[in-house]
Amino acid sequence: MRPLTLTRLLIRCGILAVILFAVVVVAMKLGAVQVSLYGLGKDLVSLLLHRTSSLSSDYGMIVLGIRLPRILLAIFVGASLSVAGVSFQALLRNPLADPYVLGVSSGAALGAIVALIVEARLDLTPEMAGLITPVGAFLGAAVTIAAVYILGRRDGQIDSTTLLLGGIITASFLQAVIMFLMTTLSGNNLRGSAFWFMGDLSTPQPSSLLYFLSFGFIIAAGAIYTTASDLNLLLAGEKEAMHLGVDVPRVRIVVYIAASILTGLAVSVSGTIGYVGLLVPHVMRLIFGSDHRMLIPASALGGAIALLIADTLARTVTSPTDLPVGAVTALAGAPLFIYLLRRRIA
Repeated sequence: MRPLTLTRLLIRCGILAVILFAVVVVAMKLGAVQVSLYGLGKDLVSLLLHRTSSLSSDYGMIVLGIRLPRILLAIFVGASLSVAGVSFQALLRNPLADPYVLGVSSGAALGAIVALIVEARLDLTPEMAGLITPVGAFLGAAVTIAAVYILGRRDGQIDSTTLLLGGIITASFLQAVIMFLMTTLSGNNLRGSAFWFMGDLSTPQPSSLLYFLSFGFIIAAGAIYTTASDLNLLLAGEKEAMHLGVDVPRVRIVVYIAASILTGLAVSVSGTIGYVGLLVPHVMRLIFGSDHRMLIPASALGGAIALLIADTLARTVTSPTDLPVGAVTALAGAPLFIYLLRRRIA
């Protein structure tokens, strides 16, 4: 296998970026109302040339006001979950490691439901009501991250097996609490929490929140990428990596915290979307190999593509009714996971 060079890295990422752009264009066109991309393109060019003061009301509302923010949210969530997934799989050396296995999604879901209960009892402004669920979900994810981290420590170090078991037990306990709290909700809050629990990108997010999410993704994913070479060596085992000069405790802390932040940010605005963080890294690994210098950016772009396709299907298959995007990823992800499992066994 030829060594990875900067040119090869840029070419491969460029190909994935072109595919992502094509999927974005299709996603902007498809929906309950078909949009002419030719007409939209003419309006955008005219706007750039200062020939018109604004886009036509139809295009501005449908494309820029509704679809584009949802597309950007799908890109962020898919990229975050995939980068977190590939990081956990490398750190724990477990192909089944996934952001949700560690209980982070359950913690975020609990925080969101608590926020909905608080929202129902307080007289909040529309702006505050739109932010309280993501904030509550992120705080729930942060508390769960800390709890699982404490459970996973043995003799001052993180034990991979204990960490996974601690995440599974924590998730099971939080699921029971969530089921209990959902019985206290009624009406729109109950329906909204049920959709959010299945994974949903239809809730509009403030532009300021999207900027914050983008900044958080760049910082956390960048921190993980600085450990890419160390993650390659960790695949051979922790002792071997230490003999080769890897500061294993530092890599563990950086990757675990950064990947958990990515998961918490994603779940706080999308709910529990499964299989993206589990399967996308495996598919990218089959295509590009196991070098994390390539695998991390490829997983980010691949996750964005996969979730954007899933979300486009979720809002078009039963149009004008939206499906939870988590249901689409589960329907597509389960057969793919079975195929990959059988392929690995064979």
